[in-house]
Amino acid sequence: MKIGMRTPSIKKSIKAATTGKVKRAVKKSINPVYGKKGVGLITDPKRSIKNKVYKKPTFSITSIIKNLFK
Repeated sequence: MKIGMRTPSIKKSIKAATTGKVKRAVKKSINPVYGKKGVGLITDPKRSIKNKVYKKPTFSITSIIKNLFK
């Protein structure tokens, strides 16, 4: 189990911020529950629990920056 800072990936963060915007809009127009909180537990419970456990002991640089400017 990883504890501490998650390894940042600039390439992945740029891709998530740009190419996925249209795709998310289309999926949201087709599927009314897409992107809603807690739906991941219903669709893929194993993955959802694994991600939740992983995010507890780790943190990212962006979360540190966001907390500084609150």
